[in-house]
Formats: sequence, structure tokens, C-alpha cells
Amino acid sequence: MNTLFEKSDCLNSPLEAFFFDSDNERYPVKAHWHYFCEMLYILSGNGYILCNEKEYTIKPGDFVFFHPQAVHAIYSDGPISYHVIKFNIGLLKSAGSHMPSFSRLSAAAAISDKAPIILPETAFAGLSVKEIFETCIHEMQEKQYGYDLCIQSHLTNLLTHLFRIWRANGFDTDLAVQPPSDHQTLFSIAEYIDENLSQPLHVEELAEKCSMSYSQFTRQFRELYGRSCREYIEFIRISRVKDLLLFTDSDLSFISQETGFADCSHLIHTFKKVEHITPKQYRLRREQALFKKSENAS
Repeated sequence: MNTLFEKSDCLNSPLEAFFFDSDNERYPVKAHWHYFCEMLYILSGNGYILCNEKEYTIKPGDFVFFHPQAVHAIYSDGPISYHVIKFNIGLLKSAGSHMPSFSRLSAAAAISDKAPIILPETAFAGLSVKEIFETCIHEMQEKQYGYDLCIQSHLTNLLTHLFRIWRANGFDTDLAVQPPSDHQTLFSIAEYIDENLSQPLHVEELAEKCSMSYSQFTRQFRELYGRSCREYIEFIRISRVKDLLLFTDSDLSFISQETGFADCSHLIHTFKKVEHITPKQYRLRREQALFKKSENAS
């Protein structure tokens, strides 16, 4: 059965950034929705966007913002190209304690007529939107040390400017202080997990933080992320382990403490179960790949 839902791998790919050219991709982009935020920067061609049953025109230099769960489609009379960034807005942290989370702000803006989803680049008052998109795409392609943090910093900058524009247009950010929906709460708990990864994390306690029963929490978490909360925690921990193995000289004792594993043995057992090699073999394979790349370059 055909559905509008576009499944996104929020765990393996919480960030996507790429160039889209209608001459080389499946086009038009048919109506769909997903849990990610999606932003476009139109490079060439004129086109149309359908978003939640409203039609908009787009032209080169336009910035487009699709809220999570917004049903949208893109089409045009001729060729069109644009940059795309898709991301889990729950992973982005607001700049200050006085400011609601980006996920809450987005949820409030989605129902406001004071928060237009299409803006010309000139509305961003000197901020180079095109350059931000290009930088994020480059970081995504190269995947150098800290690339995800670099992309998140650019997104935070861009979103902060966007919410300032909406506020100046009359958008009431106090709406974002209202109690969040279940899915927005789950986005917040994912942020909590990321910030407290080195500590013991129990699903029952996480459900309580969301003011949900255990069964309600586990069901909705799986619906949103495609796997159980325990599997999510394990995935995030292993991802953090891989970063520390690739980009630091830290020993396994330190890495196990930083990533919430009981000890080195638990870390090695879990890592091998997921990656099918030991942490030591994983680090060695990376070193060998870098050495080979260096030889080829010389």
C-alpha cells in the first residue's frame, strides 16, 4: 500500500545534507511527510511547493522550511536545483535557558500564520544562507572530526535567525512554552539521553520523565525512531565509542566510563555484537585506511 510517510533513519542518519538536481533525480517530489525538519535553498529554476494543502511559488535565492510531519511536495514546469538539509530538530540545543527548545518553537510555528515557511535570502539580514548550506553539505561529504557538531552549529545559527524573523513578523514564541505533544516530548528525551549517556539510563525512568506509562512510552518511541528505547541507547553509545576510537587515543577503560558501559568487558562484548569486530580491530582498520590514503597521496 502506498503511504505518504517517508521513513527516515533517525538513528543512523540524524543529519542529511545534499544537492538536488531535477535532471538527475526522480522528479517531481511527490507528496510525503517525515519526522525530520527539512530546509531547502533554491539555486536555479522556478517551481511550486505544496505544503499542508497550501501552494507556494519558489524562485532562486528562496529559503524553504518544512516542519516535522508537514505533508509537502515539490514540482516545476522546467529544470530546478536546490540544496537540502534534513535533520532531527530534537538534537539541536537552544542558546539560552530563557529560550524554549527548537523542537517546541517549531511545533508552535507550524500552526502560526506569522511564521512563513518561504523567505528570500535577503530576509536574513546579512547571513549567507547559501554559504551555510554549502558548508553543511561539504562537512557531510568529508565527515572530518566533529563534522556533526559543525553542522549543528550552522543549523543553530540559521534557526536562531529564522525565529527572530518570525518574532518580528508577530509570531508569539510564548506558545512554545505550552506543554509539548507526545512526539515533541520524545524528541526532548532523546536530547536527555545524549546529554546523560555516561550515566545509567533506565527506560522506566525515562518514561516517567515524559509523564507516560511504560507501555505508552515504549510504543511511541519505537514508532518515532524505528527501534526500542534500549536499542536506541545502545546505538548512541556505540556511535560515541566509534568516535572516541577514531579521533582520540583514549584507552577502553576511559571510553567505557564516558559512554555508560559498566566496564571494558561489557563494552567489548556489545561492540563486537553490533560491529562484528572488536574495538581494537576497529581502531586498527581505521589507522590502516589512513596510512593507505597517505601513501596514495604521496
